[in-house]
Order: sequence, then structure tokens, then C-alpha cells
Amino acid sequence: MENKKNILQDSFGRQHTYLRISLTELCNLRCTYCMPAEGIQLSPRSHIMSYDEVFEIAKTFVDHGVTKIRLTGGEPLVRRDADVILKKLATLPVELSITSNAVIIDRFIDVLKECNVRSINVSLDSLDAVKFKEITRRNDFEKVYKNIMLLINEGFNVKLNAVLINGFNDNEIIDFIEFTKELPISVRFIEFMPFDGNQWDKAKMVSYAQVMEYVNSNYDVDKVIRMQDAPNDTSKNYKIEGYKGSFAIISSVTNPFCDSCNRIRLTANGRLKNCLFSSSESDLLTPLREGKSIETIIQKAVQAKLKVRGGMDTMEKLEQPDLHGKNRSMIAIGG
Repeated sequence: MENKKNILQDSFGRQHTYLRISLTELCNLRCTYCMPAEGIQLSPRSHIMSYDEVFEIAKTFVDHGVTKIRLTGGEPLVRRDADVILKKLATLPVELSITSNAVIIDRFIDVLKECNVRSINVSLDSLDAVKFKEITRRNDFEKVYKNIMLLINEGFNVKLNAVLINGFNDNEIIDFIEFTKELPISVRFIEFMPFDGNQWDKAKMVSYAQVMEYVNSNYDVDKVIRMQDAPNDTSKNYKIEGYKGSFAIISSVTNPFCDSCNRIRLTANGRLKNCLFSSSESDLLTPLREGKSIETIIQKAVQAKLKVRGGMDTMEKLEQPDLHGKNRSMIAIGG
């Protein structure tokens, strides 16, 4: 019985209390670092979890200790029954949050409030409309900007996720930080990570150290405040003295946070990934549909989790395309 109680604890003693669920592989944007230019082979519709299956799998995780669930995609809100899923998951004793590109989030303000979703992560890689169009392959900057302001005015806790790419948006680091001067938001700079089809190489990455070089070159050292990170936090958090908001750096490549990782991912087609970087997956949907218990599969998947970045524990391994190329593209994993 004790073994069953700890099905979410891995061989390194890490307890997984945070489940990220991708609702769909579809998206209304086409971000270059997330989706290959040629698109991806979508799972057949019959292979995508129904809202009842999402709930049943999520409940199993909650029964074994998950306390937080984040909905991702693709863009989770393009799914037609996204509101139904939100309402069903809101009946579970968990903190419920969502990651969105905010293109259509204005349509969901009421249901998000009804479901007590207070934390919204918005993907925004540029504050420049021209660059936004270049990286997303869509012309929706004004709509996204307006909806970010709407979320703030409606009292949501808003975090902006910006993937930094050398030579593209690294010159906007200070612009993003200045965005926090009058707005109670957190801007999180994310190191460009390798996934299938995104042409990753080390030269495109802007590291944690490089971000801090920009910061220290533009602000007095005594004005840059190192904040207390939350337990299991993926980011290193800072703020500029007197600013309403804050900024953070998620350094998955140069300074991974694997030792305290408490996250596990469920893809839209019902496969469990024990690490964002792992190429291995465990099918939960098929046995669920066959009426079988999925607890043993979950336990085996968690126990198989490697210590660092799906086994890519050095920069040399990260730079080998045959290793990270075995993983899905980001859009098929879920953010």
C-alpha cells in the first residue's frame, strides 16, 4: 500500500505534485521555436483525450498527490470544449492555471473566474508588432496586447513568457523589464531549448548570464533585487527597486533546475512524459479506454525519470541533434 501511495515519487526522491495537461496539438499561432515551418503530423481526432478522459486521468494524479494543474496546448483555448474541461477540473482540490497566447482569451474571462483560475501565463516573445508577426507568422499583436491589459485589469496574476533568441529579440530585454515598471506582471525570459524541427543551436540561445549582463549594464546593482524563489520554482526571480512588477529567468539549458523538479506532463493524445526533454512516453489513454488501471504505468514512468534533462546532462549532449531530435516538437508536447 505504501508503494502505491508514492507512485509520483521518482528514484531520486522527487515528488511530482504539478501536472501539465496539453488539451490540443492545434494552435492559432505558428511560433518558429515551437512549430516546424512545415507543420506537424497531428494525432487523429479519435486519439485525442475527451473531456471525460482528461478529467479521469487528472483525478488519478490528484488522488496520488498532485496539487496543481496547468492547461497548455498548442493553444488550449482553441479546443471547442475548453470551457467544459475547465469546469470539470475546477471540481478537483487543485490550483488550476493556464498557459495561453491570449489571442482569444477575452472570450473566457468569465469562465476563468468561475473556475477560480487566477494565474495566466501568456506567451509573448516581442513587444514589437513587426517582430511578433515574424516569429508567430500571424498579425495578432494588437489583439494580444489588448488582452494582456484586460487580464491585468480583471485582476489576474499575469506572467509573460518570452523565449529569447540571439539576434532577434535579445535587444528587447530591457524593454520587457521596463514593461514591469507600471504593471504588476512578471516577465520570464526563457532560454531557447532544443526540440524537433526548431533548428536549435547553441549560438541562438541567450543564456541566464547574458540576460544578467544586459540587466547590470542598464541598472544600478543596488536597484536589482534578487527575490525569494518559490519552492520547486523553475525561475530565478528579480525586480527593479520601485517597479510594480518583476522579471525572472528560466535557464533550462545553462542552469537546469532538475534537482527540485516536481513536474510531469500529459500530452493531448494521452501520453505521459516524465520530463520535457525526454523522448520516451507512456501511453495512458489506451489502457484507460480498455478499463484498466493506469496507476502502475504512471509509477513506472515516474521511476524511469532521469536525473537531468532526459539524460542530456551536458551541453555536448544537448548539441547532438540525434538526441533532442527524437523528442516531439514543442507544440505536440505542451508548454
